[in-house]
Amino acid sequence: MSEFSIQTVDARDPSSDDAVETLAALREKLSPRGDLVSPRGRELTQKVFRKPLTPVEVVETICRDVQSDGTSALLRYTKSLDGAELSAAELRVPEEDLKAAHAKADGNLIETIRRIRDNIVEFQSAILHRDVTITPRPGVSLTQRYVPIPRVGICVPGGAAAYPSTVMMTAIPAQVAGVDEIAVVAPPTPFGSYNTDMLATCHELGIKEVYRCGGAQAVAAMAYGCDAMPAVDKIVGPGNLFVALAKKLVFGTVDIDSFAGPSEVIVIADESADAAFVASDLIAQAEHSPGSAILITWDESLIAKVESELAEQLQALERGDLARDALADFGALILARDADQACELTDSFAPEHLQIETRNPESLIEKIRHSGAAFLGHHTPVALGDYAAGPSHVLPTGGTCRWAAGLSANSFLRSGSVTQFTESALAEIGPDVITVAEKEGLTAHARSISIRQC
Repeated sequence: MSEFSIQTVDARDPSSDDAVETLAALREKLSPRGDLVSPRGRELTQKVFRKPLTPVEVVETICRDVQSDGTSALLRYTKSLDGAELSAAELRVPEEDLKAAHAKADGNLIETIRRIRDNIVEFQSAILHRDVTITPRPGVSLTQRYVPIPRVGICVPGGAAAYPSTVMMTAIPAQVAGVDEIAVVAPPTPFGSYNTDMLATCHELGIKEVYRCGGAQAVAAMAYGCDAMPAVDKIVGPGNLFVALAKKLVFGTVDIDSFAGPSEVIVIADESADAAFVASDLIAQAEHSPGSAILITWDESLIAKVESELAEQLQALERGDLARDALADFGALILARDADQACELTDSFAPEHLQIETRNPESLIEKIRHSGAAFLGHHTPVALGDYAAGPSHVLPTGGTCRWAAGLSANSFLRSGSVTQFTESALAEIGPDVITVAEKEGLTAHARSISIRQC
């Protein structure tokens, strides 16, 4: 078993930029700019494309081919990249297979899915935008209207693990919003579109469109459409670097949820925190491998305790080796001067997940503007949000939560205004429109008002 190590940073010296630089370096390594590709991925790129393309070049090539050649390119890349030789007719999972998976699935899992669905529906329904109409003056009606996006595509990973939770955290908010058509894509692997639990989850949620394809080729097929798969209007869901880059490339042809990368967490903790809890929370994100896991504390003794707990807990976990590597590459234990500096450092990183394990977490979250999702208190681990609480676990990463929001039912709504004036109301406001239009030289605009006032 490999030896455990994680970098520690003393950020108490105000003249030192070590902590900020460490956070920035970790974020950069996990961003699409970081070119984070496994040795197997690089080897596969060389084999398929016969030259060492960058991830961006790989994605551009795949998307261009699928856009021009449609289903044939999708099948070709499914074979060369995923090792699955399928016909066009075999891409879509038959409804009988979905039913069979549901019948075969663990009954406890199905009951769990139903309880979690209720949690998600309750939360997402509560925050769902509603039409708003105002009548600021007689004869004027102004409405902000919300309409569900007609057709949505969901990316479900299936490389190293199965993710029925991703189906729930993406499809259920879309259903709450009123989306008519949902298409799920998952790689043709035992953890993907051949996974009983994932297929059973789709069936339980009433999803009938599931396709055996993944990666950039699936993103391109959903964006551009092909004989085997009608185009969607929006693509959501997590994936590896190639999926993230493909979503970024097709943005504009379709909408996407965010430019998401590997999972990340910052845990802010004080002397009241249980080191075993903190260590388990860091490992929980690191086991995504890659995944960034950072502790920020002003209690110097806690760092040593957490480091010891990390080493001990990693030995007992099934994915301990993966988490150990991620902690060594993308983890850090940072000693801050005080709570205020801990909040400043956290805001500079803008983490996907923020977990505050202190005596008074409510006072700290008020000081932090940037986090994709925050979890407060010693008994609120991120895993609650990952699986069951109600908010979606699809969140902005790589510092993008400075401007991006996590997925919700509102992500599947398109807003638009509806304006209605009576003749008398037009007569009252018309001169203002004419004045501005004529100043801009848009006389036809002005004329469209004045012609109604003759």
